[in-house]
Amino acid sequence: MAKPLTKTQLVAALAEEMGTDKKSAGAALDAMSEVITREVSGGGAVTLPGVGKIYCRERPERMVRNPATGEQIKKDADKVVKMTIAKALKDSVNS
Repeated sequence: MAKPLTKTQLVAALAEEMGTDKKSAGAALDAMSEVITREVSGGGAVTLPGVGKIYCRERPERMVRNPATGEQIKKDADKVVKMTIAKALKDSVNS
């Protein structure tokens, strides 16, 4: 399995793809990250065409088991960020 791209590598790849400098590509990546964070934390969802959909889902209160002691404890309701991968990306990976 290949190592994941670091932010620096991603910014360099974006700059090359966009035909711009790394500073502009870094600003675009940071802005996109801010928009996604703001929308998802506010209960919305963001669709990245060809990549997938990022959204927040609420989990109900539930009983969980402590693996060290085996004790059952109650876990409060919480929210979790999920991502559904686009079919186009799945198909490109599996082809």
